[in-house]
Amino acid sequence: MPDAAVEAAEAPVADGLTDIVVTAQKRETNLQRTPIAINVLGSEDLINRHVLTLTDLGDGSIPSLRVAPFFARKSALVVNIRGVGALGDANQPAREQGAGVYVDGVYLGRAQGLGAALYDVERIEVLKGPQGTLFGRNTEGGAVSIVTKRPSGEFRVDARAGLSNFDGYEGVVHLDLPEFNNISIKLDGLYQKRGGTVGNPLAGEEDFNNYERYGGHAAVMWKPSPDFTALYEYDRSRDGTTPYLVQLLARGSLTPAPLSPPRPDRVKTADIGVPLQESIGHTSGHLLNLEWKASDRIQLRSITSYRELDQSQYDNGAVALSVFAPNGNFARYSLADFDQHQWSQELQLIGNLPGLDFVGGLFYYHEKVEDNAWSPNTLRWNATGTAYTVLPPPGVAQSPFPDRESNAETDSAAAFGQATWTPSVWEERLHLTLGGRYTHDKKKGELTKVNGALPVVNGVRGEVPFRVKSDRFDPMVNIAVDLAPTVHVYGKWSTGYKAGGANSRSLTYRGFGPESLSVFEVGAKTEFLDRRVRLNAAAYTGRYKNVQIDFNLNTLQAGVNRTTIETVNADGNGRIKGVEADITIAPVRGLTLNASYAYTYVRLPEARNPFVTGNPLVPVYPIYTPRNAASGSIDYSLPIAGDMSAFIHLDANIADRQVTSSSDPTRSDRQKLVNGRLGLTAIQLGNQGAQLEVALWARNLLDHDYVFLRNTSGALGTYGIYNEPRTYGVEARIRL
Repeated sequence: MPDAAVEAAEAPVADGLTDIVVTAQKRETNLQRTPIAINVLGSEDLINRHVLTLTDLGDGSIPSLRVAPFFARKSALVVNIRGVGALGDANQPAREQGAGVYVDGVYLGRAQGLGAALYDVERIEVLKGPQGTLFGRNTEGGAVSIVTKRPSGEFRVDARAGLSNFDGYEGVVHLDLPEFNNISIKLDGLYQKRGGTVGNPLAGEEDFNNYERYGGHAAVMWKPSPDFTALYEYDRSRDGTTPYLVQLLARGSLTPAPLSPPRPDRVKTADIGVPLQESIGHTSGHLLNLEWKASDRIQLRSITSYRELDQSQYDNGAVALSVFAPNGNFARYSLADFDQHQWSQELQLIGNLPGLDFVGGLFYYHEKVEDNAWSPNTLRWNATGTAYTVLPPPGVAQSPFPDRESNAETDSAAAFGQATWTPSVWEERLHLTLGGRYTHDKKKGELTKVNGALPVVNGVRGEVPFRVKSDRFDPMVNIAVDLAPTVHVYGKWSTGYKAGGANSRSLTYRGFGPESLSVFEVGAKTEFLDRRVRLNAAAYTGRYKNVQIDFNLNTLQAGVNRTTIETVNADGNGRIKGVEADITIAPVRGLTLNASYAYTYVRLPEARNPFVTGNPLVPVYPIYTPRNAASGSIDYSLPIAGDMSAFIHLDANIADRQVTSSSDPTRSDRQKLVNGRLGLTAIQLGNQGAQLEVALWARNLLDHDYVFLRNTSGALGTYGIYNEPRTYGVEARIRL
C-alpha cells in the first residue's frame, strides 16, 4: 500500500488511539492498513504483563497463540497459532515446528532455546495464518516476529531491578551511548532467578520449576549517510531451568505403590524426591543488517546471521509415569544433549513505484544439528513399594551412554516476491496483492546409536542414513478495499508448509514428507468514534494436507525406559476454521480497554498406526487448541503532580479445555488467569532528567489452579502438570 498510509508508530491522536507500525510485509506499514490478521504486544505491554520469555505468553494474552513447554521440559517450547504448529515431538534434530519464531528477521530453527530471556523488545508481532510467501517454510500456522530496539544515538539509560516470591530477583540494564563518528552503540544486560515452585524432598537436589537466566546483547549501528545503514548485533545468553513436576492424578493398574498416591490437587512438595539438576541452554548469535536506499523508491537490504545453540536436558519430573515392581528400578532420568549451528542469508529488494509497491528476495538457510539421549533410572523400590533408595550415580550399569545418538543437516534455498497494485480508478481504494515463493529443501542425517550401539536394520549393523528433499511453491492472493478512511476490508488466500524430515526416535530413521495448509481468510480493520474505538475481525477456513503424525510404542515394564516413535504423513485431509476479533477502546484520556477473542476448530484426518498389525486407521487430535479463548485488559494512568502519574494494569485470560497429546482425547482444565501491575511513574530524581518508577506486579493474581497438561493411560492412570502458582514482586525502574 502507498507509503502515505504509513504513520509514525505510537503517534498520539487527540486523546484517541495511537498508530501501530508493523513489519509483517518486510516494510513498515500501519497495522490498520495491513491486510492480514496480526496481534501486537509493545514493550510496555510486555512489562505490564511481566513477560520475561516467550514461555510467559503461554498465559493466553494472544488467544490464537498457544505456547507450552515440551511436556515437563521448559528447555524447549511448543508454539501453535490457530491450532497449527507441532503435533508431535519437535524436540529432536530432524523435526520442524509449524509456527516460525523470528528475532529481527532471523529465523530461530529449533524448539530448544526459545525460552531464553528476551532483550530490549520494541514489539512482538504475531502474524496469524500461513506466511509461506514472505516468511517461508515452517510458518504454515503463522509467525512470531520479535523486533528489538535499535541504537538511538542518544545517551539513555533504562534500568529495572526487583524482588519476588519463591526467592526471586531480577535486574536488567539498557544503555544507549551518544553517537560519535556516525556510530551508535547500545548495550543490554539481564539477570533473572527464581527458586522452584514445588519442593523436591531429596536432600541437596534442585526443586521443580525454577530458573536462572542471564545474558548480554550489543548492537553497533554505523550510518555514514542518510541512505546507508549497517547494523551489527551480538547476543549471548544462558538459560537454566528445572522441569515441572508431573503429578499422578488417578491410579492405573501399573502405577506406583502407596508411597506415590494419586494427588488430584496441586502439591507444594513432591511425594518422592529425585536427583534433579538444571537443564542448561547456551545461545549466541551474530547479525549483520545492511540497508541501502538506492533512490527515493528503491531500497536494498541484506540480513546475514550465524547462530549457535547447545542445550542439555535433565528431566526427572515424571515419577508418575513409572511402573511398579517389587525391588524394581524406577524414576526415569531423561538426559539429552543438543547442539545446533545455523547460518542464514536473506537479500531483499523493496520498491515503491506509482501505484505499485513490491518486495522480492532470495533466502538461504543452512543448519547442522546433533543430539544424544540417555534415560537411566535413578531410584529403586523396596519389595512393598513403601520405601525407595537412590541408585548410585550415574547408573551406567543400567544402559550404555548414550542410549541414542543422531544428526541432521538442512539446506533450504528460496526465491520470493510480492507486489501490491493500487489502480488510479475509484480514488485508489482498491489494492490487489499477488505473491509467491519457491523453496528447495534438502535434509539428510544419520542415526548412529540405538540402545547404546550401532543400529541394526534387516540384520545389517551400521549407521542408518536418511535423505529427504522437496520443491515447493507457495502462492498468495489478497484483495483489499478502503471502504472509508478508517474502514478497510480484505480477502486473502495463502498457503504454507512444514518441511519434511525424519524421527530420530525411530529404529530406522525413516523419512517423511512435508505437510501443507491452504487458507481462505476475510477480515475487516476499522476505527470509529473519532478514533476512540478500534475493531478488527477475521474469519478463515482451510485445508490441512499430509499432516505429520507421531505414533509411540511404549514398553510398559518396570525398569524399561525405551520409547520408539514413528512419524507418518496422514493420507486424508484435515480442516481448520475460526473467527477472531480484537477491540481497543480509549473512552477518556489515560484509560485504554482491550479485548480479544478466538474461536478455533481443527479436525485432523485419521492416520495409519505403523505399530499395529494391518496398520489400522486411528483418530488424531489437535493439541493446545482450545475451542474458545479470550483475553481482556484495562490500563489506566492518572496524573498526580507534574509529570508523575499513578497507573494500574489488569488483564484476564480464559480458555476452554484442550487436548495435549495427539493420541489421547483427555482434556486439560479450563484456564482462568489474572495478571496485574500497580505503581507510580515519572517520579523526578534531581535536576538531571532522571525518572523513577516503582511498581507491584503479580501473575496469576487470584492463584487459580488448573492442569494445563493432562494425559491418560489405562495402565499408568491419569497424570498431569499444574500451571504456575501465584507469583508476585516489587520492582523499581530508572530512566535517564
